[in-house]
Amino acid sequence: MKKVVVKDQEACVACLACELACANAFYKEQVPELACIQITTKEDGSLKTLTCVQCGKCAKACENEAITKNAKGVYMISKKLCVNCGKCVEACPFGLVVKSPDKDVPSKCIACGICVEACPQDVLAIKES
Repeated sequence: MKKVVVKDQEACVACLACELACANAFYKEQVPELACIQITTKEDGSLKTLTCVQCGKCAKACENEAITKNAKGVYMISKKLCVNCGKCVEACPFGLVVKSPDKDVPSKCIACGICVEACPQDVLAIKES
């Protein structure tokens, strides 16, 4: 399975480079809320980087079978099959399936590595298992 992982959370400085790169890749906009990776602050003030674990809950919620797992274990959304119902967005336990109001299809992490490349602190990595 291929996925983005956090390899050094302590190094994260919340610069948002990963979020901006992801949002720009999917939507051509540098809006952190449109990113399929999110940096949050825990109650104790420490940072937590949320990445898609490729759990498949979004696929299970999709009644049109528009989300399927590819050969590398990455869940992908078919633009042709998606009816934009939003059930995948609701099903994601991490809030990482993202829907822009002006787009017909939500987006989710496809483990492309753009966020990994954008991170100046070397926090992220692509893991293949």
